[in-house]
Amino acid sequence: MIKGQIIALTEIHDEDSLQLFLWINDPDTVRFNAPFAPVHEAVHESWLKSVAASTTKIVFGIRALPDLRLIGVVQLIDLHPVHRTAELTIRIGEEADRGRGAGAEAVALAIDFAFRDLNLQRVWLRVFAENQRAIKAYQKAGLTIEGTMRRACFIDGRWTDQLMMAKLRDHA
Repeated sequence: MIKGQIIALTEIHDEDSLQLFLWINDPDTVRFNAPFAPVHEAVHESWLKSVAASTTKIVFGIRALPDLRLIGVVQLIDLHPVHRTAELTIRIGEEADRGRGAGAEAVALAIDFAFRDLNLQRVWLRVFAENQRAIKAYQKAGLTIEGTMRRACFIDGRWTDQLMMAKLRDHA
């Protein structure tokens, strides 16, 4: 367990499956960072089983302190051993848990883990340009905007720009 001030990052438990399945099938939650398409239970179960065996991704449950209630998930994906990079994704499942600093702290803890424990030198992410709340959380966690991909995503019936953000390790 990696503890912060308001959240902890832990492994995903079998009993988390239903909650994760509900979040990935909630259009309003998914559209914060991806186009929505329903995920079938068999596909979800296959993903969950793949997490433990993967050498290219690490998935943490984000849990509120002190009760360790699951509020989200943060992933380091496409871990690259030569370039020492990873893409970060995050999802806070319920609106009531957003905007309270949990996301920023989860990102900061995941990046610290990536640099200290995985010896990565760069962690990056993509975010929709209109998602100002997420951008502020990522900046609070030390990421900087590196560029804009114009009209990169078709979300909820319209085109949106996508920002690329990253944090580099102080010393590679």
